[in-house]
Amino acid sequence: MNNYKLIIQYDGSNFNGWQIQAKGKTVQGEIKRALEVLLKHEVVLTGAGRTDTGVHALGQVANFKSEQTLDFYRFKHSLNSMLPFTIRIKSMEEVPESFNSRFDALSRSYIYFISNSPSPFNYRFVFNYHYPLDLSLLNNLSRPLTGTHDFSSFTKYAKDRENFDCNIKTLKWTQIKDNVVVFIEADRFLHGMVRAITGTVLRLAKVGGTENDMNDILNSKNREKAYGSVPAKGLFLYKIKYQV
Repeated sequence: MNNYKLIIQYDGSNFNGWQIQAKGKTVQGEIKRALEVLLKHEVVLTGAGRTDTGVHALGQVANFKSEQTLDFYRFKHSLNSMLPFTIRIKSMEEVPESFNSRFDALSRSYIYFISNSPSPFNYRFVFNYHYPLDLSLLNNLSRPLTGTHDFSSFTKYAKDRENFDCNIKTLKWTQIKDNVVVFIEADRFLHGMVRAITGTVLRLAKVGGTENDMNDILNSKNREKAYGSVPAKGLFLYKIKYQV
C-alpha cells in the first residue's frame, strides 16, 4: 500500500475548521471528496492538526493511502483543480507505509498576527488591536508558560479528555513590519489553547499584570481565571515537525 504525504495551505475563513463534521464545510471534507473522485475509492485522510473554525494553515500536513502509484506532479495539479482556491496542496510525496501525520508529529507550531494599523488587505488574517504593544512586557508575561504544565486554564473543558499537560517549547512575541507576531511551538495543543493564551497575555499587559499573575492563572487550572480568547482570523497553523 502506498502512503502519500501532503503539505496543505488554506484560508480557513469560510470553513468550520479542519475536521469533518456532520454539518458544515470543512477543509478535510473538501480534500477527501476530491481525492475520492480522482482515485475512485474511499480515502482515509489523516491530518496533523485539527484547526478550529476560522483558523488558517501555512503548513498543515496530512496523509492518505492508496494502492495506486501516482505521478505527483500531475496528481497534485488535478487535485488542486478540484479544490476551492482557498485550499492549495503545496507539495506531495510518498512516505513509509507506517507514517501517520498526526501521531508521528514531534511538535506543532502556530503563529498569530496582531496589528495596530488596520488594512483592507490583511483584515481576514490579522487581529486589529487598538492598544500599545510592549514586546518586552509581552514576552515577560509569557515566560511562565514555557515548559510542561497543565493548561486547563486555557482550554474549554472536555469530558473525554483527562490529560491537559502540554510542553511549550517556544513562546515568543516579535515585530515583523507592521505586525506583532506570536510564535508558539509545543508537543501538542488543547482546543482553543493558542487563542486563549494570546488573549490572556494581551489582557494582563493592558491591566498592568505581572508574571506572578500569569503563574496564578496557570496554576488555578480554571478557564474562568484566564481572560477571553482573541479572534480566530489571526491564527495560522505554521509548521509540523517530524523525525528527520
